[in-house]
Amino acid sequence: MKQTINFFIQSSAALFSTVAIWTIGYFPLDQSYLLASTYAIGGGTAVFFSAKAITFQQFLKQNQLTRKEYRYIKQNLKEANHKIKRLRKALFTIRNVASIKQNLEIYRVVSKIYSITKKEPKRFYLAEQFYYSHLDSIVELSEKYAFLASQPKKNNELTKSLNETRRTISDLEESLEKDLHDVVSKDINQLHFELDVAKLSLNKSIKNDK
Repeated sequence: MKQTINFFIQSSAALFSTVAIWTIGYFPLDQSYLLASTYAIGGGTAVFFSAKAITFQQFLKQNQLTRKEYRYIKQNLKEANHKIKRLRKALFTIRNVASIKQNLEIYRVVSKIYSITKKEPKRFYLAEQFYYSHLDSIVELSEKYAFLASQPKKNNELTKSLNETRRTISDLEESLEKDLHDVVSKDINQLHFELDVAKLSLNKSIKNDK
């Protein structure tokens, strides 16, 4: 949403500049239509990319990141997005009714971590375990489970492998939930602080009323 607003502002500034430069060039300066249009397009383009650069710099400052750090995080998010698509495909391929609720919860948690990190890249460092280890593990195990579960005939060995894989996925689900907690831990602490302040203020108000 914020990116859309930024793009609208940048485009509006570029359009206004283009029209203003063309008007000034064509009328007061009496330039030809082609020359005025060339200057207008060049000026509008320069304004657009300048506004974009300023917005991006503000974004980096707000997230306390360098350009190098942001490029690194962006690359990791790109790779994670591809893995999450694989995970979604694997989870929703599994037809086991007993696993549906768990699969939905796993996908919800994974998607939430990704969306929070994409919105606020600085939180990537709070979810390094997720991006470097847990996401890979849950994708690989889910794909393995989906493949084994799709086999038409299941012998004792296959059934045992399915049960073991499901138990490991359950253990990983707990790790994913911890990853999500780590990502939002600052918000939780902030909420507790605000609640404490509100309680103190309320208690003080009650004492004054007595």
